[in-house]
Amino acid sequence: MSAGDDPADGWFPESVAAGYDGPGGANGAEAVTPVVDVLEGLADGPVLEFAVGTGRIAVPLAGRGVSVSGIELSRAMAARIPGRPGGDAVAVTIGDMTSTRVDGEFSLVYLVYNTISNVTTQDGQVEVFRNAAAHLRPGGLFLIEVGLPDLRRLPPGQDVVPFAISPDSGYVGFDQYDVATQEFTSNHVTVSPDGTGRFLRVPFRYAWPAEMDLMARIAGMRLKHRWADWDRSEFTATSTKHVSIWEK
Repeated sequence: MSAGDDPADGWFPESVAAGYDGPGGANGAEAVTPVVDVLEGLADGPVLEFAVGTGRIAVPLAGRGVSVSGIELSRAMAARIPGRPGGDAVAVTIGDMTSTRVDGEFSLVYLVYNTISNVTTQDGQVEVFRNAAAHLRPGGLFLIEVGLPDLRRLPPGQDVVPFAISPDSGYVGFDQYDVATQEFTSNHVTVSPDGTGRFLRVPFRYAWPAEMDLMARIAGMRLKHRWADWDRSEFTATSTKHVSIWEK
């Protein structure tokens, strides 16, 4: 952690939050708009975002007239929301999405951008599903967007899969898998022109779609839709991620 970071903010303290809303990539309109389009279409009343972050999705969704609340563990991340145009429309509760409760009943709870994997135990992930169901009205929907583990690229005896190599910026990223525990780490190495370096290692846990379907059943929900992406394309054996929706 860097100076000024609060350990209570977990993996998203001030040093991360300060650069989280950089231009392009996941923050670009081409990435955000399809997500907001789908969520707006699913919303039939107030909605709740787990791990609302800096409001990347919640604020534009609220801008379309949807009543949006959020739960966020990191105060440093949540502090960015009011600074966005229209950010005051999003009501944020600081807490853990496995257990924190928000007043009211919601038509949709959603958790995007792989964040379910930040919960690194099966029990914890089950509690995320339980907490989502507890916030939903009957017939309400719980949506998760998450990537699939890249295990097909692992030959026998290897546990590392690179996902980014950029010589120009001095950056290398790779995932390291433990297939026995379903735990993995995302590793980020950055070397500056002066030769100084930074190494960041973040823990995750992957779960297959079928395991998540069982978590949903434990929480009183059943699968309604599963797509390969936000364009509602068919989920197949070659899909690299899924957008899944369960109904209470």
